[in-house]
Amino acid sequence: MIMSEKSKKHVDSCRFCWMCHHICPIGNATGQERNTARARALGISLVNRGAIELSEIMDNIYECCTCGACVHDCTTGWDPVMFTKEVRLQAALEGALPEYIQKLVMNCIETGNAYGEKAVSAELEAKIKEHAAKTETLLVLGVDARYKAPEQAIKAIKVLEKANVQFTVELDEKATGAQLDFLIGAANETKAQMAEAAKGYNEYATVVVYDPADAKVIKRIYGENGVEVTAKVSTYTAFLDTLLANGALKAENKGKTVVYQDPYQLSRDLDETEEARRVIMSYADLTEMLLNRGETVWAGNILMAQYIPDVMKLVAERRLYNVTSIGQKAIVTACVSEYVSLKNVEQDEVEVLSIEDLILA
Repeated sequence: MIMSEKSKKHVDSCRFCWMCHHICPIGNATGQERNTARARALGISLVNRGAIELSEIMDNIYECCTCGACVHDCTTGWDPVMFTKEVRLQAALEGALPEYIQKLVMNCIETGNAYGEKAVSAELEAKIKEHAAKTETLLVLGVDARYKAPEQAIKAIKVLEKANVQFTVELDEKATGAQLDFLIGAANETKAQMAEAAKGYNEYATVVVYDPADAKVIKRIYGENGVEVTAKVSTYTAFLDTLLANGALKAENKGKTVVYQDPYQLSRDLDETEEARRVIMSYADLTEMLLNRGETVWAGNILMAQYIPDVMKLVAERRLYNVTSIGQKAIVTACVSEYVSLKNVEQDEVEVLSIEDLILA
């Protein structure tokens, strides 16, 4: 396997260290050593030394959610996410992807989403068509909301309607490239998808991005891949915060007590933590999780549920346990994928809400 010297250095350092052993949301949920960053580094190191074949570790490479908790906790500056994504890219280049990952990749290339969906629900299509007219502001819903949680996409649109925002939603919305970036990293196919999306964004003055995974990619990864966005890009939560600040969105706090699930893309990758809190506190009383902001614990996602659904269930169950362990009964999310993951757990102790749920209640 061809790997950069930088990644090799990180691999050879991480395979000896236990510093982030406690922080991996998947490792904590499964209880398996193989899911830790250290174990992943050890496997990659064995491949680099010719002791095992790349195919022997590929399942493990795709058990990483790339949430960056290990990177955030590493005081010596090593980056397991970096070398994990590099191995995914090399596997794609060498034709060594697991069959179940290759299928998701091909779906992204052929249909723009890993799920292979070709049309949104009738209800969402009708709502999108109400905002087909070109304005200065584009709302990007993202593939998870469009195809796996259309009811949340509709709520996201209704919130902006409530604030009398003039905005556009595109029925043939281009994929941001976030799913390909997760699956195969900075491959040519990923960069091409990003460039195509950026071309459309640059026709607007402002682009509001609903899904934090898409926001991270557009605001951070596009530039790393040489893709320029000239429009002002705002996360959905930051945009709502502005609408409340300028009085376009009216709020009433009804005294409901909630905790907030920080999406790692916002808190760790984009350093955005307070915008969502200000929005939530306009409608409810906020109590903090024991692990919040940059220390947040990932709660699962829709994409990984396509190939390890049982693990995603364990991850979501553990995060709900974090809520009940501090005596709370309601959690608010700002990430559609985490919302779906938490809602998919059959339980009646914790109410799972989105920020849109709070606003529209």
